[in-house]
Amino acid sequence: MRPERTDIAAPELTQRVRWVNGRPPRRMSELLDTRPVLVHFFDFAHLNSRRALPYLLAWHERYADAGLTVLGAHSPRFPFTAEREKLAAAVERIGIGYAVADDSRYDLWQDYGCRGWPSLFLWGLEGTLRWFHFGEGEYAGTEEAIREELRRRDRDAELPAPLEPLRPEDAPGALVAPPSEEVFPGGSPSEPWRPSGDSDSLEIEYAAGGAYASLDGTGELLVAIDGQAPRSIEVHAPGLYELTSDDRHSSHHLRLELEGELALYSVSFAAAIP
Repeated sequence: MRPERTDIAAPELTQRVRWVNGRPPRRMSELLDTRPVLVHFFDFAHLNSRRALPYLLAWHERYADAGLTVLGAHSPRFPFTAEREKLAAAVERIGIGYAVADDSRYDLWQDYGCRGWPSLFLWGLEGTLRWFHFGEGEYAGTEEAIREELRRRDRDAELPAPLEPLRPEDAPGALVAPPSEEVFPGGSPSEPWRPSGDSDSLEIEYAAGGAYASLDGTGELLVAIDGQAPRSIEVHAPGLYELTSDDRHSSHHLRLELEGELALYSVSFAAAIP
Protein backbone atom coordinates (compact mmCIF):
# COMPACT_ATOMS: atom_id res chain seq x y z
CA MET A 1 0.00 0.00 0.00
CA ARG A 2 1.25 3.47 -0.82
CA PRO A 3 1.54 5.64 2.32
CA GLU A 4 -0.79 8.63 2.53
CA ARG A 5 2.14 10.85 3.55
CA THR A 6 5.47 11.22 1.78
CA ASP A 7 7.46 12.30 4.85
CA ILE A 8 7.35 9.17 7.04
CA ALA A 9 11.00 8.63 7.97
CA ALA A 10 12.66 5.26 8.57
CA PRO A 11 13.26 4.52 12.26
CA GLU A 12 16.88 3.96 13.19
CA LEU A 13 18.10 0.46 14.03
CA THR A 14 18.34 0.51 17.81
CA GLN A 15 21.63 -0.71 19.21
CA ARG A 16 19.76 -2.84 21.75
CA VAL A 17 18.69 -5.23 19.00
CA ARG A 18 21.01 -8.16 18.32
CA TRP A 19 21.36 -9.64 14.85
CA VAL A 20 21.35 -13.17 13.48
CA ASN A 21 23.09 -14.09 10.24
CA GLY A 22 25.20 -10.97 9.93
CA ARG A 23 24.97 -7.36 11.03
CA PRO A 24 24.01 -4.38 8.84
CA PRO A 25 25.57 -0.91 9.17
CA ARG A 26 25.01 0.77 12.51
CA ARG A 27 22.48 3.25 11.16
CA MET A 28 19.56 2.87 8.76
CA SER A 29 20.59 6.18 7.19
CA GLU A 30 23.88 4.60 6.10
CA LEU A 31 21.98 1.96 4.16
CA LEU A 32 19.51 4.41 2.65
CA ASP A 33 22.29 6.66 1.35
CA THR A 34 22.79 4.23 -1.53
CA ARG A 35 20.12 1.50 -1.48
CA PRO A 36 16.39 1.07 -0.85
CA VAL A 37 15.67 -1.17 2.15
CA LEU A 38 12.88 -3.73 2.54
CA VAL A 39 12.16 -4.68 6.17
CA HIS A 40 10.13 -7.82 6.86
CA PHE A 41 8.69 -8.60 10.32
CA PHE A 42 7.97 -12.30 10.85
CA ASP A 43 7.90 -15.27 13.24
CA PHE A 44 9.55 -18.49 12.07
CA ALA A 45 6.74 -20.73 13.40
CA HIS A 46 3.79 -18.58 12.24
CA LEU A 47 1.87 -19.65 9.13
CA ASN A 48 1.24 -16.26 7.51
CA SER A 49 4.86 -15.25 8.12
CA ARG A 50 6.13 -18.42 6.52
CA ARG A 51 3.82 -18.16 3.52
CA ALA A 52 5.18 -14.69 2.76
CA LEU A 53 8.82 -15.65 3.34
CA PRO A 54 9.45 -17.36 -0.06
CA TYR A 55 8.74 -14.04 -1.76
CA LEU A 56 11.22 -12.22 0.47
CA LEU A 57 13.88 -14.85 -0.26
CA ALA A 58 13.20 -14.57 -4.00
CA TRP A 59 13.33 -10.75 -4.00
CA HIS A 60 16.61 -10.83 -2.09
CA GLU A 61 18.10 -13.22 -4.63
CA ARG A 62 16.73 -11.39 -7.68
CA TYR A 63 17.35 -7.77 -6.68
CA ALA A 64 20.32 -7.64 -4.29
CA ASP A 65 22.78 -7.09 -7.14
CA ALA A 66 20.53 -4.32 -8.49
CA GLY A 67 20.71 -2.44 -5.18
CA LEU A 68 18.01 -3.79 -2.85
CA THR A 69 18.78 -4.52 0.81
CA VAL A 70 16.42 -6.91 2.61
CA LEU A 71 16.38 -7.04 6.40
CA GLY A 72 14.40 -9.45 8.55
CA ALA A 73 13.00 -8.54 11.95
CA HIS A 74 11.98 -11.54 14.03
CA SER A 75 9.36 -10.39 16.53
CA PRO A 76 8.14 -13.56 18.29
CA ARG A 77 4.48 -14.53 18.40
CA PHE A 78 5.07 -17.53 20.66
CA PRO A 79 7.23 -17.87 23.80
CA PHE A 80 9.44 -20.55 22.29
CA THR A 81 10.25 -18.50 19.18
CA ALA A 82 11.66 -15.77 21.45
CA GLU A 83 14.61 -18.00 22.38
CA ARG A 84 17.71 -16.82 20.52
CA GLU A 85 19.23 -20.28 19.98
CA LYS A 86 16.01 -21.55 18.41
CA LEU A 87 15.78 -18.46 16.22
CA ALA A 88 19.36 -18.79 14.98
CA ALA A 89 18.85 -22.47 14.15
CA ALA A 90 15.57 -21.71 12.34
CA VAL A 91 17.12 -18.92 10.24
CA GLU A 92 19.82 -21.32 9.07
CA ARG A 93 17.36 -24.17 8.51
CA ILE A 94 14.96 -22.03 6.49
CA GLY A 95 17.79 -20.64 4.38
CA ILE A 96 17.50 -16.91 5.06
CA GLY A 97 20.56 -15.30 3.51
CA TYR A 98 20.13 -11.74 4.80
CA ALA A 99 20.55 -10.24 8.28
CA VAL A 100 17.72 -10.88 10.76
CA ALA A 101 17.16 -8.77 13.86
CA ASP A 102 16.36 -10.66 17.06
CA ASP A 103 13.51 -8.36 18.09
CA SER A 104 12.41 -10.40 21.11
CA ARG A 105 11.79 -7.24 23.14
CA TYR A 106 9.69 -5.74 20.30
CA ASP A 107 11.78 -2.56 20.07
CA LEU A 108 11.64 -2.48 16.27
CA TRP A 109 8.04 -3.74 16.25
CA GLN A 110 6.94 -0.74 18.31
CA ASP A 111 9.09 1.74 16.39
CA TYR A 112 7.53 0.59 13.12
CA GLY A 113 3.94 0.36 14.37
CA CYS A 114 3.43 -3.21 13.15
CA ARG A 115 -0.11 -4.58 13.14
CA GLY A 116 0.50 -8.30 12.85
CA TRP A 117 2.58 -10.98 11.22
CA PRO A 118 3.94 -10.46 8.64
CA SER A 119 4.47 -6.71 8.35
CA LEU A 120 6.50 -5.28 5.49
CA PHE A 121 8.00 -1.81 4.86
CA LEU A 122 9.91 -0.48 1.84
CA TRP A 123 12.08 2.58 2.45
CA GLY A 124 13.33 4.71 -0.44
CA LEU A 125 16.69 6.38 -0.96
CA GLU A 126 15.49 9.56 0.73
CA GLY A 127 14.80 7.53 3.86
CA THR A 128 11.01 7.84 3.51
CA LEU A 129 8.36 5.15 3.43
CA ARG A 130 7.44 4.17 -0.13
CA TRP A 131 5.29 1.07 0.44
CA PHE A 132 3.94 -1.03 3.33
CA HIS A 133 1.71 -4.04 3.84
CA PHE A 134 0.32 -5.94 6.83
CA GLY A 135 -0.44 -9.65 6.45
CA GLU A 136 -0.18 -11.91 3.44
CA GLY A 137 -0.76 -10.84 -0.13
CA GLU A 138 -0.02 -7.81 -2.35
CA TYR A 139 3.09 -9.57 -3.64
CA ALA A 140 2.82 -8.14 -7.15
CA GLY A 141 2.28 -4.64 -5.77
CA THR A 142 5.22 -4.97 -3.41
CA GLU A 143 7.52 -6.17 -6.17
CA GLU A 144 6.47 -3.34 -8.46
CA ALA A 145 7.25 -0.84 -5.67
CA ILE A 146 10.69 -2.46 -5.29
CA ARG A 147 11.33 -2.21 -9.03
CA GLU A 148 10.30 1.46 -9.07
CA GLU A 149 12.77 2.27 -6.30
CA LEU A 150 15.57 0.41 -8.06
CA ARG A 151 14.86 2.32 -11.28
CA ARG A 152 14.93 5.58 -9.35
CA ARG A 153 18.37 4.52 -8.10
CA ASP A 154 19.52 3.59 -11.62
CA ARG A 155 17.23 4.26 -14.56
CA ASP A 156 19.28 1.88 -16.72
CA ALA A 157 19.19 -1.00 -14.22
CA GLU A 158 18.64 -4.37 -15.88
CA LEU A 159 15.96 -6.04 -13.80
CA PRO A 160 14.59 -9.57 -14.18
CA ALA A 161 10.97 -10.07 -15.18
CA PRO A 162 8.56 -9.83 -12.22
CA LEU A 163 8.17 -12.99 -10.20
CA GLU A 164 5.25 -15.23 -11.14
CA PRO A 165 2.79 -16.02 -8.31
CA LEU A 166 4.12 -18.90 -6.23
CA ARG A 167 0.60 -20.13 -5.45
CA PRO A 168 -2.69 -19.84 -7.40
CA GLU A 169 -4.30 -17.87 -4.57
CA ASP A 170 -1.50 -15.28 -4.76
CA ALA A 171 -2.37 -14.17 -8.30
CA PRO A 172 -3.74 -10.60 -8.49
CA GLY A 173 -7.52 -10.70 -8.48
CA ALA A 174 -7.71 -14.37 -7.47
CA LEU A 175 -10.91 -15.39 -5.69
CA VAL A 176 -9.88 -16.82 -2.31
CA ALA A 177 -12.09 -18.53 0.26
CA PRO A 178 -11.39 -17.45 3.86
CA PRO A 179 -9.99 -20.30 5.98
CA SER A 180 -11.11 -21.35 9.44
CA GLU A 181 -9.79 -19.26 12.29
CA GLU A 182 -6.55 -20.23 14.01
CA VAL A 183 -6.96 -22.56 16.98
CA PHE A 184 -4.99 -22.21 20.23
CA PRO A 185 -5.51 -25.55 22.01
CA GLY A 186 -3.85 -24.27 25.19
CA GLY A 187 -6.15 -21.24 25.31
CA SER A 188 -3.82 -18.53 23.91
CA PRO A 189 -0.66 -18.06 21.80
CA SER A 190 1.40 -18.09 25.00
CA GLU A 191 -0.01 -21.34 26.45
CA PRO A 192 0.88 -24.70 24.85
CA TRP A 193 -1.24 -27.84 24.70
CA ARG A 194 0.21 -31.18 25.74
CA PRO A 195 -1.48 -34.57 26.03
CA SER A 196 -2.90 -35.35 29.46
CA GLY A 197 -4.82 -38.16 31.05
CA ASP A 198 -8.10 -36.40 30.30
CA SER A 199 -7.15 -35.43 26.74
CA ASP A 200 -4.52 -37.42 24.89
CA SER A 201 -5.64 -36.27 21.43
CA LEU A 202 -6.90 -33.11 19.77
CA GLU A 203 -9.79 -33.06 17.27
CA ILE A 204 -10.63 -30.08 15.04
CA GLU A 205 -13.14 -29.41 12.26
CA TYR A 206 -11.85 -26.94 9.69
CA ALA A 207 -12.30 -25.59 6.16
CA ALA A 208 -9.21 -24.35 4.31
CA GLY A 209 -6.53 -25.21 1.78
CA GLY A 210 -4.31 -26.78 4.41
CA ALA A 211 -3.60 -27.10 8.12
CA TYR A 212 -0.35 -26.34 9.97
CA ALA A 213 0.94 -26.78 13.51
CA SER A 214 3.27 -24.50 15.47
CA LEU A 215 5.30 -26.82 17.68
CA ASP A 216 8.07 -26.59 20.25
CA GLY A 217 10.33 -29.50 21.14
CA THR A 218 11.04 -32.74 19.33
CA GLY A 219 9.10 -35.95 18.90
CA GLU A 220 6.44 -37.49 16.68
CA LEU A 221 3.17 -35.98 15.53
CA LEU A 222 0.38 -38.35 14.47
CA VAL A 223 -2.10 -36.82 12.01
CA ALA A 224 -5.40 -38.44 11.01
CA ILE A 225 -7.66 -36.82 8.40
CA ASP A 226 -11.36 -37.66 8.10
CA GLY A 227 -11.04 -40.86 10.11
CA GLN A 228 -8.25 -42.33 8.00
CA ALA A 229 -5.25 -44.15 9.44
CA PRO A 230 -2.86 -41.69 11.11
CA ARG A 231 0.26 -40.44 9.35
CA SER A 232 3.45 -39.85 11.32
CA ILE A 233 5.41 -36.59 11.09
CA GLU A 234 8.84 -36.41 12.71
CA VAL A 235 9.32 -33.11 14.53
CA HIS A 236 13.08 -32.61 14.57
CA ALA A 237 13.16 -28.93 15.62
CA PRO A 238 10.78 -26.21 16.84
CA GLY A 239 8.83 -24.57 14.04
CA LEU A 240 5.87 -24.79 11.68
CA TYR A 241 4.81 -28.18 10.29
CA GLU A 242 2.39 -28.92 7.48
CA LEU A 243 -0.39 -31.28 8.53
CA THR A 244 -2.51 -31.33 5.38
CA SER A 245 -2.52 -29.60 2.00
CA ASP A 246 -5.25 -29.34 -0.63
CA ASP A 247 -5.31 -27.62 -4.02
CA ARG A 248 -8.63 -26.03 -3.16
CA HIS A 249 -10.61 -24.91 -0.13
CA SER A 250 -12.27 -27.95 1.47
CA SER A 251 -13.64 -29.17 4.80
CA HIS A 252 -12.04 -31.86 6.95
CA HIS A 253 -11.89 -33.45 10.38
CA LEU A 254 -8.41 -33.38 11.93
CA ARG A 255 -7.15 -35.57 14.78
CA LEU A 256 -3.73 -34.98 16.34
CA GLU A 257 -1.65 -36.93 18.83
CA LEU A 258 1.73 -35.93 20.23
CA GLU A 259 4.53 -38.26 21.26
CA GLY A 260 7.86 -37.29 22.81
CA GLU A 261 8.75 -33.86 24.16
CA LEU A 262 6.32 -31.80 22.11
CA ALA A 263 4.19 -28.77 22.92
CA LEU A 264 1.51 -27.57 20.48
CA TYR A 265 0.86 -23.83 20.45
CA SER A 266 -1.31 -23.30 17.40
CA VAL A 267 -3.15 -25.01 14.56
CA SER A 268 -3.57 -22.58 11.68
CA PHE A 269 -5.17 -22.79 8.25
CA ALA A 270 -4.14 -21.61 4.80
CA ALA A 271 -6.35 -19.76 2.38
CA ALA A 272 -7.03 -21.35 -1.02
CA ILE A 273 -9.18 -20.86 -4.09
CA PRO A 274 -12.70 -22.32 -3.83
